[in-house]
Amino acid sequence: MEKKINKKSKKLEALLWSIALPGFAQLLNQKYGKGFLLVGLEFLVNVMGNFNRVIVLSFNGKIPEAIEATNYLWLMFYPCLYFFAIWDAYKDAGGGEKPFAYLPLVFSAYFVTIGLIFSARFTIFGTLIGPMWLPILFLPIGLGVGAIIRYMLLKIYAD
Repeated sequence: MEKKINKKSKKLEALLWSIALPGFAQLLNQKYGKGFLLVGLEFLVNVMGNFNRVIVLSFNGKIPEAIEATNYLWLMFYPCLYFFAIWDAYKDAGGGEKPFAYLPLVFSAYFVTIGLIFSARFTIFGTLIGPMWLPILFLPIGLGVGAIIRYMLLKIYAD
Protein backbone atom coordinates (compact mmCIF):
# COMPACT_ATOMS: atom_id res chain seq x y z
CA MET A 1 0.00 0.00 0.00
CA GLU A 2 2.77 2.43 0.96
CA LYS A 3 4.68 1.68 -2.26
CA LYS A 4 1.56 2.51 -4.30
CA ILE A 5 1.09 5.79 -2.41
CA ASN A 6 4.77 6.71 -2.92
CA LYS A 7 4.47 6.07 -6.68
CA LYS A 8 1.34 8.26 -6.91
CA SER A 9 3.03 10.90 -4.77
CA LYS A 10 6.07 10.94 -7.07
CA LYS A 11 3.84 11.39 -10.16
CA LEU A 12 1.89 14.19 -8.49
CA GLU A 13 5.10 15.87 -7.33
CA ALA A 14 6.46 15.77 -10.90
CA LEU A 15 3.24 17.23 -12.29
CA LEU A 16 3.13 20.07 -9.78
CA TRP A 17 6.80 21.05 -10.19
CA SER A 18 6.45 20.94 -13.96
CA ILE A 19 3.36 23.16 -13.79
CA ALA A 20 5.36 25.60 -11.63
CA LEU A 21 8.23 25.77 -14.14
CA PRO A 22 8.89 23.49 -17.11
CA GLY A 23 12.09 21.52 -16.49
CA PHE A 24 11.99 21.53 -12.67
CA ALA A 25 10.47 18.04 -12.50
CA GLN A 26 13.04 16.70 -14.95
CA LEU A 27 15.76 18.02 -12.62
CA LEU A 28 13.94 16.37 -9.71
CA ASN A 29 13.86 13.11 -11.71
CA GLN A 30 17.64 13.46 -12.27
CA LYS A 31 17.25 14.06 -16.02
CA TYR A 32 19.64 17.00 -15.86
CA GLY A 33 20.28 17.58 -19.56
CA LYS A 34 16.60 17.56 -20.39
CA GLY A 35 15.77 19.60 -17.29
CA PHE A 36 18.26 22.40 -17.99
CA LEU A 37 17.23 22.44 -21.66
CA LEU A 38 13.54 22.84 -20.76
CA VAL A 39 14.25 25.51 -18.13
CA GLY A 40 16.41 27.37 -20.65
CA LEU A 41 13.78 27.12 -23.37
CA GLU A 42 11.10 28.26 -20.93
CA PHE A 43 13.12 31.35 -20.02
CA LEU A 44 13.90 32.08 -23.68
CA VAL A 45 10.29 31.82 -24.85
CA ASN A 46 9.03 33.64 -21.75
CA VAL A 47 11.40 36.58 -22.20
CA MET A 48 11.07 36.81 -25.99
CA GLY A 49 7.28 36.53 -25.80
CA ASN A 50 7.07 39.11 -22.96
CA PHE A 51 4.99 36.57 -21.06
CA ASN A 52 5.65 37.83 -17.53
CA ARG A 53 4.63 41.34 -18.59
CA VAL A 54 1.50 39.91 -20.23
CA ILE A 55 0.65 38.07 -16.99
CA VAL A 56 1.06 41.19 -14.83
CA LEU A 57 -0.98 43.34 -17.20
CA SER A 58 -3.70 40.68 -17.49
CA PHE A 59 -4.03 40.27 -13.73
CA ASN A 60 -4.41 44.04 -13.49
CA GLY A 61 -7.19 44.06 -16.08
CA LYS A 62 -5.12 45.89 -18.69
CA ILE A 63 -6.02 43.59 -21.57
CA PRO A 64 -5.32 46.02 -24.46
CA GLU A 65 -1.85 46.70 -23.01
CA ALA A 66 -1.30 42.95 -22.56
CA ILE A 67 -2.20 42.36 -26.21
CA GLU A 68 0.18 45.13 -27.26
CA ALA A 69 2.99 43.65 -25.14
CA THR A 70 2.56 40.12 -26.49
CA ASN A 71 5.06 38.83 -29.01
CA TYR A 72 2.78 36.22 -30.55
CA LEU A 73 5.46 34.72 -32.78
CA TRP A 74 7.45 33.69 -29.70
CA LEU A 75 4.62 33.04 -27.27
CA MET A 76 3.00 30.51 -29.60
CA PHE A 77 5.85 28.11 -28.72
CA TYR A 78 4.94 28.25 -25.04
CA PRO A 79 1.89 25.91 -24.92
CA CYS A 80 3.67 23.03 -26.65
CA LEU A 81 6.79 23.48 -24.56
CA TYR A 82 4.73 23.72 -21.37
CA PHE A 83 2.52 20.69 -21.95
CA PHE A 84 5.37 18.58 -23.31
CA ALA A 85 7.38 19.31 -20.16
CA ILE A 86 4.42 18.30 -17.98
CA TRP A 87 3.86 15.08 -19.93
CA ASP A 88 7.55 14.20 -19.96
CA ALA A 89 7.88 14.80 -16.21
CA TYR A 90 4.83 12.66 -15.50
CA LYS A 91 6.15 9.88 -17.73
CA ASP A 92 9.62 10.00 -16.13
CA ALA A 93 7.96 9.68 -12.72
CA GLY A 94 6.27 6.44 -13.78
CA GLY A 95 2.98 7.74 -15.17
CA GLY A 96 1.42 7.60 -18.59
CA GLU A 97 1.51 3.84 -18.91
CA LYS A 98 -2.07 3.55 -20.17
CA PRO A 99 -2.62 3.60 -23.96
CA PHE A 100 -3.09 7.05 -25.49
CA ALA A 101 -2.72 8.71 -22.07
CA TYR A 102 -0.82 11.58 -23.71
CA LEU A 103 -3.74 12.72 -25.89
CA PRO A 104 -5.44 15.11 -23.42
CA LEU A 105 -2.18 17.04 -22.92
CA VAL A 106 -1.37 17.08 -26.64
CA PHE A 107 -4.80 18.49 -27.47
CA SER A 108 -4.48 20.95 -24.60
CA ALA A 109 -1.32 22.31 -26.24
CA TYR A 110 -3.17 22.61 -29.56
CA PHE A 111 -6.22 24.37 -28.11
CA VAL A 112 -4.26 26.71 -25.84
CA THR A 113 -2.26 27.75 -28.91
CA ILE A 114 -5.50 28.37 -30.82
CA GLY A 115 -6.77 30.44 -27.89
CA LEU A 116 -3.59 32.50 -28.01
CA ILE A 117 -3.90 33.06 -31.76
CA PHE A 118 -7.42 34.50 -31.44
CA SER A 119 -6.85 36.30 -28.13
CA ALA A 120 -6.31 39.74 -29.64
CA ARG A 121 -9.83 39.92 -31.04
CA PHE A 122 -11.98 37.21 -29.44
CA THR A 123 -14.60 38.54 -27.02
CA ILE A 124 -16.99 36.85 -24.63
CA PHE A 125 -20.18 38.86 -24.03
CA GLY A 126 -18.42 41.84 -25.58
CA THR A 127 -15.39 41.58 -23.29
CA LEU A 128 -11.91 41.17 -24.73
CA ILE A 129 -10.30 38.27 -22.87
CA GLY A 130 -6.68 38.68 -23.93
CA PRO A 131 -3.53 36.60 -24.44
CA MET A 132 -3.41 35.07 -20.97
CA TRP A 133 -7.03 34.38 -20.06
CA LEU A 134 -8.39 33.14 -23.40
CA PRO A 135 -5.78 30.38 -23.76
CA ILE A 136 -6.59 29.28 -20.20
CA LEU A 137 -10.29 29.13 -21.14
CA PHE A 138 -9.39 26.93 -24.13
CA LEU A 139 -7.52 24.45 -21.88
CA PRO A 140 -10.60 22.46 -20.74
CA ILE A 141 -11.72 22.21 -24.37
CA GLY A 142 -8.36 20.65 -25.28
CA LEU A 143 -8.49 18.28 -22.32
CA GLY A 144 -12.02 17.25 -23.27
CA VAL A 145 -11.29 16.75 -26.97
CA GLY A 146 -8.16 14.75 -26.11
CA ALA A 147 -10.12 12.59 -23.64
CA ILE A 148 -12.86 11.94 -26.20
CA ILE A 149 -10.37 10.98 -28.91
CA ARG A 150 -8.54 8.76 -26.43
CA TYR A 151 -11.84 7.08 -25.50
CA MET A 152 -12.69 6.52 -29.18
CA LEU A 153 -9.27 5.07 -29.96
CA LEU A 154 -9.48 2.73 -26.97
CA LYS A 155 -12.87 1.52 -28.22
CA ILE A 156 -11.55 1.04 -31.77
CA TYR A 157 -8.44 -0.86 -30.69
CA ALA A 158 -10.22 -2.89 -27.99
CA ASP A 159 -11.85 -5.07 -30.65
